[in-house]
Amino acid sequence: MQKFTVHQGLVAPMDRENVDTDAIIPKQFLKSIKKTGFGPNLFDEWRYLDQPGEPGVPESARKPNPDFVLNQPRYKGASILIARKNFGCGSSREHAPWALQQYGFRAILAPSYADIFFNNCFKNGLLPIVLPESVVAQLFDEVYAFPGYELTIDLERQVIVRPQGAEMPFEVQPFRKYCLQGGLDDIGLTLRQADRIRSFEANRLATKPWLA
Repeated sequence: MQKFTVHQGLVAPMDRENVDTDAIIPKQFLKSIKKTGFGPNLFDEWRYLDQPGEPGVPESARKPNPDFVLNQPRYKGASILIARKNFGCGSSREHAPWALQQYGFRAILAPSYADIFFNNCFKNGLLPIVLPESVVAQLFDEVYAFPGYELTIDLERQVIVRPQGAEMPFEVQPFRKYCLQGGLDDIGLTLRQADRIRSFEANRLATKPWLA
């Protein structure tokens, strides 16, 4: 999992409430569990005009919707998404944070998230930050007003830095912060104990060889 320390990036606005996981990555793309290749189908039903989208169709063969925010040139390369309340609601598919991350997003700023989506983000190196609704509304105004609007997210200090230097604090649980900074998913956390695991397995084999 990619480490998250300090990230500076272009901001894209998703100006909708209750964006569910089927909108983030539609159900027909859930056939794969490889954790790769989902970026081109992020927000598929909004992003393309040729519907329904199907797995395996190259992005070059699709017809982009010019009115969708991520298809607008000013937001190309965005790595920070701002959204309205209850982002990631609906089914619990882990493919949703996979798609967001593989598109290029490193962080999301919103007033609230669905619990399972929120937890899945941390497990996949995507930082979901909760901010007051009034602050998020102000960020939307600034993004719309200033093309090329960027923010800097400093996870160690737990602040978001605006272009003019003003800082906005945010909260994150210490354990989740530790995992993001170290690039540790559940497997990575387990492998920190690799020596103890090998020692246990060797001892078990020596004392109970019939289990091999």
